[in-house]
Amino acid sequence: MFQIVRKQVLSKGAIIRFDINAPRIAAKVKAGQFVIIRVNETGERIPLTVADKDAFSGTITLIFQVVGKTTALMRSLKEGDSLKDVVGPLGKAAEVENIGTVIMVGGGTGVAILHHVAKAYKEAGNYVIGIIGARDKETMILDDEMAHICDELIITTDDGSFGERGFVTTPLKKYLDERYDIKLAYAIGPIIMMKNVCNLTKKYNLHTMVSLNPVMIDGTGMCGGCRVTVDNRTQFCCVDGPDFNGHLVDFDELEKRNNIYLKDEKDSLLNSIR
Repeated sequence: MFQIVRKQVLSKGAIIRFDINAPRIAAKVKAGQFVIIRVNETGERIPLTVADKDAFSGTITLIFQVVGKTTALMRSLKEGDSLKDVVGPLGKAAEVENIGTVIMVGGGTGVAILHHVAKAYKEAGNYVIGIIGARDKETMILDDEMAHICDELIITTDDGSFGERGFVTTPLKKYLDERYDIKLAYAIGPIIMMKNVCNLTKKYNLHTMVSLNPVMIDGTGMCGGCRVTVDNRTQFCCVDGPDFNGHLVDFDELEKRNNIYLKDEKDSLLNSIR
């Protein structure tokens, strides 16, 4: 059993942070890797990328948005409660090295994943520029933590209630127009956001990595549910990723596959609260 040692509501009750006691995972997990969790004996398996770790205290941080039955059940848990299973670390870690100036772009709950990766790049000695976005001020997460990590940080919201009004691609384009020392872009967030970031950086021939989160079941490469097309080849996100060259990802196919169970997910959430 994996005890929840800290629970924090980050946004309108819909985005939740858990710090979970998992010392063996905390000792090994690297930025970009994920875990598969199961709430109880009859629960489904869901993947969550690790947002942070504290090897000294033996905890890992998971941040999730309530979108279906399982995440709604997780929201009902309290500090001191436990998850039945937390399996990991899984997937390949982000390939972090000291390359100079990097620009990290995150949207929505993707900022949670970006946080861990940006922290790793900073610790490796890079100059880190961060751009994070959300729908509004209420749904923005980890802005204080990102400000602490990044050498420069731009915040955007769709409605202008916090930071700059607009999408993350606007300040990104400004940076790409004005700076020539940026060696890497890393993007994580909604599929359409990652697609637009990659379409932009491709024009500047800037190497861009994305962290993908497709439908996943076992997380070990056996089921094939998390397959994505990268460079016209089938890859499995759980064992070949989750990081891929964004300029080679078929985002249209990924979006279609991720939407297959969208209605079922919403129905399960509604049924769970009736």
